[in-house]
Amino acid sequence: MIDPKLNNKVAIVTGANHGIGAATAKALASQGTKVFIAYYIPDCPYSKNELEEAKRQGVGGMPLYYSFQQQSADDVVSAIRSIGGTAIAHEFDLGEVENIAKMFDLCEKEIGPVDILVNNHAHCICETFDPESVTEQETKVILTNAESIDRHFAVNARASALMMNEYLQRYIKRKAHSGRIISLTTTPAHARSISYSASKHAMVSYSLSAAQEMGKYGITVNVVFPGATQTGYITPELEKDLSARIPLGRVSKPEDIADVIIFLASKQAHWITGHIIYASGGSLG
Repeated sequence: MIDPKLNNKVAIVTGANHGIGAATAKALASQGTKVFIAYYIPDCPYSKNELEEAKRQGVGGMPLYYSFQQQSADDVVSAIRSIGGTAIAHEFDLGEVENIAKMFDLCEKEIGPVDILVNNHAHCICETFDPESVTEQETKVILTNAESIDRHFAVNARASALMMNEYLQRYIKRKAHSGRIISLTTTPAHARSISYSASKHAMVSYSLSAAQEMGKYGITVNVVFPGATQTGYITPELEKDLSARIPLGRVSKPEDIADVIIFLASKQAHWITGHIIYASGGSLG
């Protein structure tokens, strides 16, 4: 068995109350990593009864996705502690600049200084340039506007950049010599999710620049592209269509992506930095 040397490391995983973030937190904890779970519960277009019914049925679609997004991280923390792991969770709006330092302060106070930073959080509102694409149906699509653009970039790009900066300053101060930053992205262009895609690719640019600048400190910085991943939003019909176009024959599960993140955080990945890893079953877009 290969030992990834993650025992007693400390990780912050953002957006970890469900989906890829939750799977990553659990996977890190299974390797002995102490995990700080950050999450945020946004406004929801569905009623409590609609969310409960979606979870009861368990059929992919936006109501099921929102039902996962609206939950706290308590279940993730409980699952980690049930196997003897260490985990704490706290809700932070990462679009608020002051929360970045607060998050690191709380992590250091409760479980220790951060060795591994996983930027998994995301703000995504369906948004378009095209007035003919605007809809009030189940998946609401709005016309792009300054407020929506600013919120996407504040959460997806600015927060990730500030977290990488905060990580490095504290890393240097404590004279650490080995670190890992892993960020998650999406496709370069996303019709009807234009600011989500643009802000995620600003984050990619920040990450690749960080890889260039932080290598001398022993920090690797990489980006993971998960492709289509069943985090609740993929309907059975869409899953069938997507699976037919993916070389490995199915959409990703959150655990598939967590496996890749574990590798990038491991000792064995010490010579990999500044890369976008397509963990997508062979799909490149």
